[in-house]
Amino acid sequence: MNREQAHRFETGFVPRIAERVTRIVDHGVRVDILPYESPAVPTRLHVSAAHAPREGDGHRQRYPYLLNVFLTWDDEEIERLMSSGGEARFLRYLDAIGAKLDAWQGAREVDLATRSQADPSVLFGGLDFEA
Repeated sequence: MNREQAHRFETGFVPRIAERVTRIVDHGVRVDILPYESPAVPTRLHVSAAHAPREGDGHRQRYPYLLNVFLTWDDEEIERLMSSGGEARFLRYLDAIGAKLDAWQGAREVDLATRSQADPSVLFGGLDFEA
């Protein structure tokens, strides 16, 4: 993927993904867009927590590390978004992202509710835009 495509993805699609993820994970979680640097360091969405949940909110930290997750998408999938039908496909993806987050949690020992995870850092990489 070239820089122009990366920029278009960063400005036209990733902010909407970040907004949706922010709504899903709610308070206590920070969602940041990390810009494209090179083919080896693509655009990333960083989902993190600065602190564990408070005792009074009904959740206890499940895993030893605070939430520190990075999401990246497959270059070919990003290019498909920029072709005919890409916007409709993307909207279906946004509608499905809550279910996708649930599935990713179980696969990698990440718990969004308690803002914790089993490993210091987790990468959900090479993601697609299937709904």
